[in-house]
Amino acid sequence: MKVTLETAPKVPIQIDGRIMFSSEKAELIHLTLKRGEVIEKHDNPFDVIFYILEGIGKLTLNNETHLLNTNDCISVSTGIQRTMENSGDKELKILVCKLKQ
Repeated sequence: MKVTLETAPKVPIQIDGRIMFSSEKAELIHLTLKRGEVIEKHDNPFDVIFYILEGIGKLTLNNETHLLNTNDCISVSTGIQRTMENSGDKELKILVCKLKQ
């Protein structure tokens, strides 16, 4: 089934997120963070892979901060607290792959 960014269902959070794919094993989310927008500290009950499509972001894992640029990719294991912030001057677009157990 074809899904476009415009037709994909929204995620139930304040950030502009769209569910591009979902199954029992994985979920693919397209996130757009406006300048200065932050996803507050949280954990997930699954591993996550972040791929930066566009922009500059700051990912904090527990107390370690990573500056992420376009085409960077980073994985985060279950149990690690994380925050993501758009630290650039343009929109930050992220592809998030949730690996469900």
